Amino acid sequence: MSAADRKRISTVLASIGNTATVAGNLGHAYTAAQGLYRISSATQALLRTGATLAVKDGANLGTVMIPGRFIAQARFYPVNAVSAAQGAASIGPALAMVALQMQLTEVEGLVRTNIALTSQVLTTVRLGQWAELTALVATIDHVVAQAREIESVPTSLWDTVAGKKADLRTQRDLYRLNVGHHIRQIHQLDGHARREYLETNAEAILFDANALLSSLKAWTGYQALHAARARAAGAEDADEALLVDAIARDTRKELDSALAETTSLVDSLTRELRIIAELPGRDTLQLPGRRKDSIAARQTSARLLEAIEPLADALRPPAPPLGVPDVVCAPEGLDLDPYLRILRWFLDAGETLRVLGFPDQLDALGPISTIFSGAKDKLASARDKMAAKTLVAVTDRRIITARTNAFLEQGEIRLDIPIDQVRYVRAATTQDKSPRLGVDLITRDENIRWLFHTDIDTTRVDALAAVLAESMTIPDGERDELQRRRHASIEAGGKGEGSVPRSTKPTGSEATARDGEQPQAD
Repeated sequence: MSAADRKRISTVLASIGNTATVAGNLGHAYTAAQGLYRISSATQALLRTGATLAVKDGANLGTVMIPGRFIAQARFYPVNAVSAAQGAASIGPALAMVALQMQLTEVEGLVRTNIALTSQVLTTVRLGQWAELTALVATIDHVVAQAREIESVPTSLWDTVAGKKADLRTQRDLYRLNVGHHIRQIHQLDGHARREYLETNAEAILFDANALLSSLKAWTGYQALHAARARAAGAEDADEALLVDAIARDTRKELDSALAETTSLVDSLTRELRIIAELPGRDTLQLPGRRKDSIAARQTSARLLEAIEPLADALRPPAPPLGVPDVVCAPEGLDLDPYLRILRWFLDAGETLRVLGFPDQLDALGPISTIFSGAKDKLASARDKMAAKTLVAVTDRRIITARTNAFLEQGEIRLDIPIDQVRYVRAATTQDKSPRLGVDLITRDENIRWLFHTDIDTTRVDALAAVLAESMTIPDGERDELQRRRHASIEAGGKGEGSVPRSTKPTGSEATARDGEQPQAD
């Protein structure tokens, strides 16, 4: 930012009543000027004589008043209109330079946050690529620092980096492609395969995410230098002045897109690493060789998590620890803390946990009860004394189900059902003569029944069903489709039987005949 631009911005912002300390806070002043309005001189004159603006809910209204009566309506003018009237149009390119400075500061902060990554992980991975990139970054950083010191970009300084544009673009595009590849792989894989990819490629993902941020920092610094050159030339060439705005706009768009991709990738990896770090059952595997492997996996995950957490927290603050929800349907004495610690990392930003339930699935009883019907009651009683086999977590957005052992040992979930897919919910006692309660859930694609242990209070089960029932709905599109199918079925039946109408409800003799008996005469 040139000294002349600083003085120009200070003068204009001061003239419109902005109290920001422009010399040291151009970014804040630029932000503060957005949506700013000025009171007209006539209104200001009234206020100086003791009149006030009307107040409601802590905010000023547009009415000027003195005690007991209204005397005028206030007039407000947008800052841009005032600026134009005062010749402030000349600072447009200067404000664009402020925007570029803010963008550069934003990405510099992220790279500084993640500087520990280079010493903990990246020095042993793709060392040659990293050296090439850091050399470019160091060159741009040096030139930007000198330009800031002298508040201009003279020709001799610009020539130092003018030929680096193609190299910088190559580095930026390379790591954007790498990050994009990781994101596509993560989205295409499900469950265990997705976690396996993240664990196997964790170091490569860390490298690519950090390299993309570093390349973005260098690219943004280069663009800021380019804009400063155009700004200096803009005093004699209007097209150069327009170029400053174009550079600021395009750089912001590129930065936003790349930061969104990096945030998505880092979020996915950090979530998996945090889940692995919370798995209490991971070290309890008894298969030969697996215990050593699982401990090594946890140690590696902890090291990678330590390296990436500062960046992850800077890109998106972590969710707070989950508290116990209002509705809990769990066997007496079940420790909820391990489930809540893992579940925390499955929830999205702003998502609220409403219900936690631990039923047994009905299908676990089906085959056995069919073969050993006489022992059904004893089997049900025995199962009531065992730990729950299923986790059900209901949030304000979805229903998550998992096998409890797979959830604690591997962090795996079984179903993830959006709450708007709930069609019908029912809480009812089971039909196997046991006192257990069941909850039937019908969604767009699933028919589910959960059975709860006898020591779980029935009011809690009813509360779980009630929370789910809040979302019961059939979208108009699905209802219309069912109606179309019904009409199509009726029409098809009519065409198959000619023009003679026929009731679809069988008469008494027809019903008996279908059961294999001869109809009786009246």
